[in-house]
Amino acid sequence: MGAGGRTFDTAHVLSATWHEKHVRPIADDDSFLRRGIGELLSRWGGLQMAVKNQWGGHDSLKKSQELAHHLYLLFSQSNAVVTVEEIENLLHESLLLSFNTEIEDGSIEEVAEQLMILHEEHLIGIH
Repeated sequence: MGAGGRTFDTAHVLSATWHEKHVRPIADDDSFLRRGIGELLSRWGGLQMAVKNQWGGHDSLKKSQELAHHLYLLFSQSNAVVTVEEIENLLHESLLLSFNTEIEDGSIEEVAEQLMILHEEHLIGIH
């Protein structure tokens, strides 16, 4: 990673306690999909470390909320076919561009898979 960048390669499972006290990924919407995305991202240690340490600047929290909203919009498009690779790319790009952080612990792939499962459950629930 270039000068000033961060590479994250440690255990990615952190307590969601800090996040639960300080972060509301998507406000005022109780839909299954929105809540699920928010909960998954709140348990993602790499993202939460970036937010807590403000690796994306003073608006790091807002950037994590925007990621959650972007995922929601992607999944809620009625005619969209979403692949796990697209989600992995979105997560990787978001961390790199928004937080100047690369995560190399396998958690991007893990979170992407969990998001795909959530998306599939959402699709089953609406049909």
